[in-house]
Amino acid sequence: MPDAHPTGPHTTDPRIVPTDVAVPVAEPEVFDPLRLCIFATIALLGWLLGPIALVFFAGLGVVGYGKARRAGLLKSKCLLGDTRLVLAYLGLLVIVGAAALVIGFGPWELT
Repeated sequence: MPDAHPTGPHTTDPRIVPTDVAVPVAEPEVFDPLRLCIFATIALLGWLLGPIALVFFAGLGVVGYGKARRAGLLKSKCLLGDTRLVLAYLGLLVIVGAAALVIGFGPWELT
């Protein structure tokens, strides 16, 4: 036999909802500017490491976009759009950074 009190702990009627249960309130979604932190870190590394950072990050981009293109990605979210253009741009950056390391030109010169 169920409890005589309708909100008691032994109530078997599923239509009765206990009033002492805390209902979680969803926190409002707050924008996390993580990308800005990432961009600032990459800019810092570029400033500190110069052409070494340029060759590294552009080379990393070439590898990543090369794999994505072989997997079927034809249109990128990058401003250039077509992955062939993105690969050409990143490849050019690798060449320019490598040339700056070997020849010593550009804004990284210490003289």
